[in-house]
Amino acid sequence: MGWLERFEEPVAGVAARSRGAQWARAAVARITTPLLPDDYLHLANPLWSARELRGKVVSVTAETEDSATIRIRPGWGFSFDYQPGQYVGIGVLMEGRWTWRSYSLTSVPVTAGGRDDRIISITVKAMPEGFLSSHLVNGLRPGTVVRLAAPRGEFVLPAPLPAKVLFATAGSGITPIMAMLRTIRHRGQRTDIRLVHSAPSEGDLLFADELAALAADGLIDLHLQYTRTDGQLTADRFAEVVPDWRDRQTWACGPAGFLDSVQSMFAAAGVDDALHIERFALERGAVGARGGTVTFGRSGAKTPADGATTLLEAGESAGVLMPFGCRMGICQSCVVMLDQGCVRDLRSGVEHVEGERIQTCVSVAAGDCTLDV
Repeated sequence: MGWLERFEEPVAGVAARSRGAQWARAAVARITTPLLPDDYLHLANPLWSARELRGKVVSVTAETEDSATIRIRPGWGFSFDYQPGQYVGIGVLMEGRWTWRSYSLTSVPVTAGGRDDRIISITVKAMPEGFLSSHLVNGLRPGTVVRLAAPRGEFVLPAPLPAKVLFATAGSGITPIMAMLRTIRHRGQRTDIRLVHSAPSEGDLLFADELAALAADGLIDLHLQYTRTDGQLTADRFAEVVPDWRDRQTWACGPAGFLDSVQSMFAAAGVDDALHIERFALERGAVGARGGTVTFGRSGAKTPADGATTLLEAGESAGVLMPFGCRMGICQSCVVMLDQGCVRDLRSGVEHVEGERIQTCVSVAAGDCTLDV
């Protein structure tokens, strides 16, 4: 929407005999209608906001048949001094409400030097059960304004780089590692890097050309495991591919089963302190999925919810006004009192009972429960 359309928005549905009359009516409406500071900022630029971080989609580029890289130009207030390996929250307006997920940044931080385009990127794989991920890959259009949450995460490289590094990834777990590799290349750094990556087939491999170029340049020693033809990367196979894995500082990212296998291998060898793991978002339903009827005490509204639907999502689907912020369990904006029943934290599996304060964005019903909302 251009500035003229935004200026005339208060009287957009009112008929006028001329454009001049429409302008006059819009001016009166703007003068007499109370506006928040954010409203004035939005009139000047849709990316300016005193209350939230925003960004505009610059491009959506296919990587494979079911994945795409999305480049976003953040607006006022976004900090570009993030570290490669961190993730960013993105909110997209869908069917009248903002839907949020977090994705690893794949762009090189501005602070890496020599880069000042003020654009970030994420690479998203459309999941069959992922409503937002499918929209980001197949439905998002350049020019769309999205909401952003500040970059966060501890899955980062130390400075200086270790003498020997192992990256163990599977599927879209390559995304945070790609940001690390791009930054290492951009800074002109060199160290002994072994990258072991699993994908179902060649057609499913993200960043195929770039990984091949990094290997040809000698920046990484690359092993690709195509599981449909080569089988799973078992502990024995892993030891064959990386004989000195016990001597390497390791960063691992991928599906829960893959990470559990890697974690068990390092623990059995007594070197689990050399392993750094990034688990994507919430492993919904992974621990004792139950669900139940959620009651919102102040309004009396009730809604059934399964063991994979957060209490925040359940409330919004029932039309209950719920407090929220990052929607990732970080900012504490969604904390409410659990009046009755039991809920489960999706991140840890820990159950909370009545009288405790809970985060609705990362908690699900573990039986019938009542919230003080």
